[in-house]
Amino acid sequence: MGASTALLDSPVTDTPLLELRGISKSYGSVQALTDVDFEVRAGEVMALVGDNGAGKSTLIKCVAGTHAFDGGEIYFEGRQVEIHGPKDAADLGIEVVYQDLALCDNLDVVQNMYLGREEHDWLHRLKEPPMEQRTAETMKSLAVTTIRSIRQPVATLSGGQRQSVAVARAVMWNSKLVILDEPTAALGVAQTEQVLALVRRLAEQGLAVVIISHNLHDIFETAHRITVLRLGRNVGLYERVKTTQQEVVEAITAGKPTKVSGIPMTAAAPQ
Repeated sequence: MGASTALLDSPVTDTPLLELRGISKSYGSVQALTDVDFEVRAGEVMALVGDNGAGKSTLIKCVAGTHAFDGGEIYFEGRQVEIHGPKDAADLGIEVVYQDLALCDNLDVVQNMYLGREEHDWLHRLKEPPMEQRTAETMKSLAVTTIRSIRQPVATLSGGQRQSVAVARAVMWNSKLVILDEPTAALGVAQTEQVLALVRRLAEQGLAVVIISHNLHDIFETAHRITVLRLGRNVGLYERVKTTQQEVVEAITAGKPTKVSGIPMTAAAPQ
């Protein structure tokens, strides 16, 4: 089954899982976000795209609780919430996989999956068997089959395998929304396809997924909808099946010729 058909079969709901209304954020005299609306639904892959400085990272860091919004409202599962820190985001079921993955090379897969969340018995000894079992079950549920052993050091894994571990760790903790920051950056063709397949499986399992990427090919392989930011403002919301890469590039660049993921994309001047 091709990627496009699989996307159409995903169980997307009508009500947003996460909805941001009128979000603003400034750093001193720099206005990073201005009156931004954003939403993602359960079972949906929402792409967040824009040029450097568009506000993508600021928006995600605020959702993750790293930074605080200056203004606007946040709704999660239909109710208004406040996110004052990463713990608030995690308690809601929001997990972020940043580009650096935050993995420890000297630890094995199980140890990385439980990093900071280890299970201990009453003598404070690690409960290795249940940790191994849950890790294996999570990997199996996501159809991650390329990792030889969950006890091998992360340092021995390929880029695609490392990304799989980081994503599996994010979904293991009862997460409802997974945010992926440039998940295919610096990956080869085969590894990229492994990660994109994993992104599609997350949505098929009913999770809401936000993917940030400069690679429009990857976006059009995975996303249901695409939100475009430019200079800290919303400039477009597109359904993948009803738009083209050219149209999205024009929204990103305001019709100026540019390059996206190293591929020249010529956009017509706005009329």
